[in-house]
Amino acid sequence: MKKLLKILTLLVLSVSLLQAAAFEKTANGGGVTAVISSDKPLTTGNNTLHVSIKDPQYKDAAVALKVFMPEMPGMPPMEMQSNAKAMGNGIYKTDINFSMSGTWQVWIFITPKSGQKVRIKTSLNI
Repeated sequence: MKKLLKILTLLVLSVSLLQAAAFEKTANGGGVTAVISSDKPLTTGNNTLHVSIKDPQYKDAAVALKVFMPEMPGMPPMEMQSNAKAMGNGIYKTDINFSMSGTWQVWIFITPKSGQKVRIKTSLNI
């Protein structure tokens, strides 16, 4: 009976861990690739996002995110902007609040110390 209880407990924990997989999405624009990721699945409310930029030219850039959901019948448009904090090695961190579930448009603005500003467009389903 104890073995059955242990197996059942391990099964429940395994299923829980599988559902808590991290989030990751690759986006391209202006010849630059950015990877948006999170330690937890994205949900409505506050989320911590990491933006990783692979191109060495943009490793010390200023990075900002704009997330928005266009106006829909009976609902005003929603928008949030956030400046990401540099964590080193081309990785940036920011907090975003998705106020409701649905498809959110995401624009990543990358401004290098020298060179041209880049905008990457993608979308996330919450």
